[in-house]
Amino acid sequence: MTGERTRIAYVGARTTRARNARGNGLNVYRLAQDLSWEHRQLLEMENPSFLAFDRTGHFLYTVHGDSDRVSAFSIDPASGHLTFLNKQSTEGRNPVHLSFDPSNRFLIVANHVTSTLAVLRRQEDGRLGSVESLTTIEGEVGPHRVEQPFAKPHQVEFDPSGNWIAVPDKGLDKILVYHLDPASGMLTEVASCHSREGAGPRHIVFHPRGRLAYVINELDSTVAAHRFDPATGSIEPFQILSSLADSFTGNSRGAEIAVSADGRFVYASNRGSDTIAAFSIGEDGRMTPLGSWATAGRTPRFFAMLPEGRTLLVANEDSDTITACSIDKATGHLSRISSTLAVGSPVCILFKDLDHT
Repeated sequence: MTGERTRIAYVGARTTRARNARGNGLNVYRLAQDLSWEHRQLLEMENPSFLAFDRTGHFLYTVHGDSDRVSAFSIDPASGHLTFLNKQSTEGRNPVHLSFDPSNRFLIVANHVTSTLAVLRRQEDGRLGSVESLTTIEGEVGPHRVEQPFAKPHQVEFDPSGNWIAVPDKGLDKILVYHLDPASGMLTEVASCHSREGAGPRHIVFHPRGRLAYVINELDSTVAAHRFDPATGSIEPFQILSSLADSFTGNSRGAEIAVSADGRFVYASNRGSDTIAAFSIGEDGRMTPLGSWATAGRTPRFFAMLPEGRTLLVANEDSDTITACSIDKATGHLSRISSTLAVGSPVCILFKDLDHT
C-alpha cells in the first residue's frame, strides 16, 4: 500500500556578481500539495543554471553557467537530498542545457559561446567521465551583430522516439537535428531548417504525438510550429506567431516553452513583458492565441508544469521569486495562485516524487 507522496523541488540559480545575481547555489525543497515550500538542503556552488535527471531519476546533473563544468549528484530515495559525486569539463564555455540519451550512457551538453556540443559518458555509479566527442557547429550567422556573432546552441532535446536530438541555435537562426551513435557517442547532423531571420531560436518542445515541435525564439519573442518526421529527423516550420500582447511596445526576450501533457496547449514565457502566453493547438498542429498572463515577477527565465497538469511554477530571475499559476485544463487559461517562494535569482526547477510505502 502506498503512503503519502512527498514531492521534492530542486531549484537552480544564478550566483555570480558578473550576472548581478543573488542566488546561493542549488536548493532543495519539499513542495506540499497546498504549494507551500519547506527548505530541505542547500548545496553552495557557482551558477547551477540548468538541471536534469538521468533516465532512472536516481541522479541529478547541473551545468555551471558561464564556466566549463557540469556536476553529478546522487539522490537519496528517502529524503531527496543530494550528494555530490563529481565534476567534469565540458570542453567549452557557458554550458546552458543538458540531456541524457535513452540508453542513459551519454550526457549531451550545449556549450553556448564556444559553438559546441559535448558528449560525456555516464558511469554506472552516476559519475561522469570525460568528454567522448565534441561537435563544433558552423554556419552563416544571423543579422544581429551583438546577439548573433557565431553559432550559439541553446538546447539539446531528444524527440519522443529518442532517435534524434534537436538543437535550436540562436546564432545561426536554425534548428539542427543530430543522431547519436550509441557505441561511440559521436554526433552526426541529419537535418536542419532555418528560422525567421533574426528570430534567435532558443528552446524547442515536442508534441506528445511526436510529429510536431514548437520553438520559442528569443530575439523576436515569437513561437514557431514545425512538422517533424520521426522516421528521418527532418523538420520544417509552418507557422510563426508573436507571443507578446498587441498592446506591448517595450523590449522583451523569449525564454521557455512547454506543451501540456494532453497536447492541447502550448505556453511560452517572455522576459521584459514578464508574461506567459498561451496558445491552443489544432488537429493540424496550428496554434491559436489564447492570451497572456502576468507572472507576478520579473524576468521569467524558466517555468515548469507540475505532473498533474493543473499548476505552472515560474522562476522569476530578477525579482527573486517562484510564483504559481493555476491551469484550466479545459480552456488552457491561467490564473494567479497566491503561493510565492522567495529565492535568489532562480532559473530552473525540477520535481521528483518520493513514494513512501
